[in-house]
Amino acid sequence: MLRIHFGWRDLENIRVAQQPDPLWELMCAVCRLQTRQGVVEFGHWRREAGQRLSRDRRASHALGTLRTIIPASGYIPDFLTPPVTGECLDAGLERLRATPRDRLAAELSRFAGSRPLPSWMHGPHERPGSSLKLVSEALRASFRALLEPYWRHVRSAVGDDISVRTRAVLDGGTAALLGGLRPFAQWNPPYLDVDYPVDRELRLEGRGLMLVPSYFCWGRPTALADPGLDPVLVYPVRKQPLDLARAGEERLERLLGRTRSAVLVDVAGHSTRTTTEVAQALELAPASASYQIGVLRGAGLVVSRRDGKHVEHTATSLALNLLAGTGTTFRRGSKT
Repeated sequence: MLRIHFGWRDLENIRVAQQPDPLWELMCAVCRLQTRQGVVEFGHWRREAGQRLSRDRRASHALGTLRTIIPASGYIPDFLTPPVTGECLDAGLERLRATPRDRLAAELSRFAGSRPLPSWMHGPHERPGSSLKLVSEALRASFRALLEPYWRHVRSAVGDDISVRTRAVLDGGTAALLGGLRPFAQWNPPYLDVDYPVDRELRLEGRGLMLVPSYFCWGRPTALADPGLDPVLVYPVRKQPLDLARAGEERLERLLGRTRSAVLVDVAGHSTRTTTEVAQALELAPASASYQIGVLRGAGLVVSRRDGKHVEHTATSLALNLLAGTGTTFRRGSKT
């Protein structure tokens, strides 16, 4: 069990990540490949990933590199998951490459205490630049092979969880947010008792806690090993098997096109949505988001109204029925 100790300042400083974190998702995905956990949820993903890796020698080599420092169980170095920076892989990799030498040496020494350092990794007291660059490139190649084809669904599942946590805070405050982490965590003020493979105590000491919802996290939450780093708790979200989710998305894409269907799903997942919010969520140019919303509005799938400086968009009942008919995963949440 992991017992997290809260003070009053920590209760004021609880945050929920607003997007899936690419490096946490990738670390968990590499573990899922090795443990074979989640036969129903991840079985199709494993088969497709295996086929993709068999065709892509570079990605297969990159994954082999990662497996030498991401074991199926036990200690995983914290530098692989730098502080949450949102949904930007490049920003995370940049921070990873900037890992201080002393911290890297300490984490590699700890790793070497339970298993041999891989041959490509320089020793704890050598210059780390080339090793960090190699890890960064391996992470990028593995992300493209294992996660990029499914990222839209990962983002949707995480977004659904964020909507649930947002409503919990609005309805019942911090206590409802922490209490809602059952069954894998129990709020026993001033402690959060978390299902965890080893017994640990984590004292927040005014730093607060970042909650990170994750699609590929499985069974129980995970956290950084070093208690001196900014506290993070990564926890599993409810998930639909990726093959079923993708089938619904593909039917909708055949009807509307990939970009337009993504815009409709995003708008339908919120009570209201501005053009800017849609553009940011889907990484579209504002003009492109505006055009796609206009087409959807002309088809009777979206209605728009001006609220001060912003125009807010809402999915119509026709759109909701269409999404339900195609089996597309979405959950109507509050504005985030």
